[in-house]
Amino acid sequence: MSKGIRYTDEFKQDAVAQVVERGYAVSEVAERLGISTKSLYTWRAQFTKAPRLRAEDSAQAAEVKRLKRELARVTEERNILKKAAAYFARESQ
Repeated sequence: MSKGIRYTDEFKQDAVAQVVERGYAVSEVAERLGISTKSLYTWRAQFTKAPRLRAEDSAQAAEVKRLKRELARVTEERNILKKAAAYFARESQ
């Protein structure tokens, strides 16, 4: 299970470089750095993409984040309006 450790992009790129550029085995690098091989394979896939594709992924992630914030705000506004409608419906009776 994940320990919730966040690694910097620089750390990830250095780990991937050890595998891709220097030719070390994924299992060896993962063991030496104290990370899982799955993480290293994921990072390798992420950082060996063309820079244009990485930029598109980053832009999409930013858009998703913005949309989630907007959804949370709109949901909160809707809930407030529902409560207000129920309150005024009781008052008018």
